[in-house]
Formats: sequence, C-alpha cells, structure tokens
Amino acid sequence: MNANVVALLYLVASVCFIQALKGLSHPTTARRGNAFGMVGMAVAIATTLAAIVQMAGAPGLTGSLAQGLALLFGGLIVGGGVGAFAANRVEMTKMPELVALMHSLIGLAAVCIAIAAVAEPRALGIVKLGGDPIPVGNRIELFLGTAIGAITFSGSVIAFGKLSGQFKFRLFQGAPVVFGGQHLLNLALAIAMVGLGLVYSFAPGIEPAWGPFCAMMILAFVLGVLIIIPIGGADMPVVVSMLNSYSGWAAAGIGFSLNNPMLIVAGSLVGSSGAILSYIMCKAMNRSFFNVLLGGFGGEATSPAAGANGAAQRPVRSGSPDDAAFLLSNAESVIIVPGYGLAVARAQHALKELAEKLSHRGVNVRYAIHPVAGRMPGHMNVLLAEAEVPYEQVVEMEDINPEFGQTDVVLVLGANDVVNPAAKTDPQSAIAGMPILEAYKARTIIVNKRSMASGYAGLDNELFYMDRTMMVFGDAKKVVEDMVKAVE
Repeated sequence: MNANVVALLYLVASVCFIQALKGLSHPTTARRGNAFGMVGMAVAIATTLAAIVQMAGAPGLTGSLAQGLALLFGGLIVGGGVGAFAANRVEMTKMPELVALMHSLIGLAAVCIAIAAVAEPRALGIVKLGGDPIPVGNRIELFLGTAIGAITFSGSVIAFGKLSGQFKFRLFQGAPVVFGGQHLLNLALAIAMVGLGLVYSFAPGIEPAWGPFCAMMILAFVLGVLIIIPIGGADMPVVVSMLNSYSGWAAAGIGFSLNNPMLIVAGSLVGSSGAILSYIMCKAMNRSFFNVLLGGFGGEATSPAAGANGAAQRPVRSGSPDDAAFLLSNAESVIIVPGYGLAVARAQHALKELAEKLSHRGVNVRYAIHPVAGRMPGHMNVLLAEAEVPYEQVVEMEDINPEFGQTDVVLVLGANDVVNPAAKTDPQSAIAGMPILEAYKARTIIVNKRSMASGYAGLDNELFYMDRTMMVFGDAKKVVEDMVKAVE
C-alpha cells in the first residue's frame, strides 16, 4: 500500500476519532459519537493490517507471514469476542470497574509493544536493517511509553479491585491504604525509575540494555500500585479519568517509537481528553489533582462514628413510600437526584415509570446530575440513558442549582456526599468548598437510603436531619415501585 494512501486513511480515522469525542460530549449525540469511533477504529485496523502485510514481504525479515497473520487475527477474534461478551453481560453497577480493567489492558499492551520493539527493533521498523543501534530519541520514547503503560496497568488493576468491592485483599478494599513515609517512598521509586530509564536511553552499543530497561519497568509496575492504594473510594471518579489519560499517553509514546501517526493521534486524543476530564472532576470536588494523588479523601469512610453509630443518636423524620408518593403527586415541580444507590438497586426503570406517571399528572419532573455522582464520570447519565429517560429532563449541576429554591419536592435516591450541606456550611468539613447539588433549598426533601450509613467521604449528612426532610428507608427499587403503585 502506498505510503500516501496509508497517511490519508489514518487521517480519515483521526477525523472520526475527533468526531467521536465531540459526539460523546453530550447524551443526545453520544450514539453518533460511538458510531464515529467504531468506524474510525475499523479504518485504522484495516489500514494497519494492510501495512503489515506489505512490510512482511520486505527482504531481510524472518518469520512466516501466514503465522504472523494467524496470530494477529486470532488475537482480534479472541479479544473482540471477550470484549463483546463482557460489554453485553456487564451490569450498570459494574461499568466503572470494567472501564478501569480496560484501561489496564491498554497499559499492558503498550508495555508488550515496547518490549517487542526493544527486542526486535528492525522487525518493527524502528531501525534500518543492518547493525545500527536504536536511536536515543526512540529509546526515550520507549522508556516513557513503557513507564506510563506499566503505571497505568498496575494502577488500573488496583482501581478495578477498589471499585469492585468483592476482594478481601487489603489493597483492593475501598478504604485508603496508608503507611509512614509513603510519599517519600513513591518519590524515591519515581526518581529511580526515571534514572534507570535514562540509563537505558543513553546506553551505548548495539545490544539493548535489558538490565536497566527491565528494572525501570518493574519499578513502574510497583509505583502504579503505590500511587493508587492511598486513594479512597470518594476519589474513584477522578482516578478512572486519570488512568484513562495515562493509557492515552502510553499509546502516544509507543506511537512515536513505531512511527505510527495513528497511535500518536489516538493516544494524544485520549490522553488530553482524560486530563481535561480529570480537571473537571477535581473542580467538581474542590480538590487539586495533586491532592487526589496524595490520597486520603474518603479515609474515614469506614469509621463508625461518622456513619451509622453517630447518626443513630440523632432523630430523623421518616415516612413510608405512600407518604412520599402523596407529596410527589401534589407537587408542581419535582427534582430527582440519582446516586450510586440507585445503580446498585437497578431502580432506573422503575424511576422512569414514576417520573412518567407524575408528568401525566402535570408535575414538572427533572433529574439533577452531579459530575462525580456514582463511581465514574457520567455514571448517572449512562444509568438514566439505559432507562431511556428523555435527555431534556436531565440537567447538569450548574444549570439546576438555581432551581432548587423554587422546587416543591426533591427526591434523593442513593446520593449522599453530593447533596451534603456541610460543603457549604462547615469550613472544617473534609468536603468544604465542594460544589454540591443544593437540594437543601427545596421546600420538601425526600431521601431514600438503605440506612443512615455515611457515604464514601465518611461524613454525616446534615440534610437527613433537616425539618423539611423525610427519610424513606429501604431498597431503592422496592421503594420506587411502591411509590408507583401509590401514585396510581
């Protein structure tokens, strides 16, 4: 295939990826964005396959083309099959950890490609046939791609475990894992990793410096674990977007080494968009990016004093689903605040039915979305989209907050920290200054929770004890279904 044709096809794929990101920026265009992404990836894969077939016939390269293509297509079939199966079977509550696991595979792929490039630079086109060593520039690119990819892999595996919550191993539990001298250890390992990478990059001779390269790679794997374990569950949305950014930069670094413009463009798009999203997430939590990396937020999540025991000593006003349905039916305006508890209970379809019945009664129903609600960026948007909630009813925090003061009833389902007034009223709170959904301003607040346990930030929620608040305890799906029956 002519080099100009390859460049043109890669350009087409790049434009598709850019259109995919643009489409994914809003729920109404998300399907179109996904379609652009799939078309772009199909073009990129087909072009790369054609280029590989052409390169395999170059003189001086060993190995069977048939064997290579068999391995390649075998990998595509197995990987595509596993991906399709996982995407089809995954539950909405498991989507965050699936995303984290996919990030880990991208990082591992970058590491594997880098190892292959170091071992066989001529076969991958990094150096010309002959005896010349890998250029210093390419070695630096391989070092950066390997380091970032290894950190992404091990860090994403830890994030997967923390999000899953199904592993008893200490490192995979939601609470932060901290110990004395942790940050100094991370700094020392990072310096050692960079030093070994530079040793590999500037090592003389034709043979690759496997010792420094492997040592650098091992330290990167360890550093990925140590960076993520001190981060609490409350910061997981930021961690997911951060690791997404890392995976993109790893791919871009390897793309430079392989002189593959498609990898460079795609990796840069993923890396930059992930970095921007991480910034948005941090802003939504009133925290700096480095503050997230240093960990600690959510460290009190398992503290009983902050949760059930402390809360049990304070009186709350509770009611039944019938009471809540009566308030909702007689309201003129209702704002629904979905949270992770809604996803756990799989109550989104019942909630949509409730909203439809209220709308038929003339009630103005809207959904308020906080940027960090759930366990990953956009988690609540995806949850509501799955239930086919009309996009015009879903409103972001900045747009909906001015409306709470004129709203008759706010229905909070499974949300906690994102509606905690302490962010506004208590300067000493761990979430002080964090932008929240101002549900406390509504005339009546109905909160559905299983218990009075605290959220991931480990803080008691003053909203639950307000005179205008009625608690409805129970599984969100059962409670909402009972509300639907009562409204009828």
